[in-house]
Amino acid sequence: MRVTKVVVEDGESFDSLLRRFNKRVQGDRVMSEVRRRRFFEKPSVVRKRKKAAKLRKSRRQSYKDQRGNT
Repeated sequence: MRVTKVVVEDGESFDSLLRRFNKRVQGDRVMSEVRRRRFFEKPSVVRKRKKAAKLRKSRRQSYKDQRGNT
């Protein structure tokens, strides 16, 4: 388990520190992980979601390939 940390710099205000912390949390995708784990997902639902994501990614890639060849 990772913990997001920010180090206080000399003369830094709390507002700027909080802003940096929030950016770091968003960058580490901590909140999206928390939202995803909020409720239990059955293994079949997890497989279905991953399969749908893989399908979306492959469609997007094939669309990009088609546009690049014309």
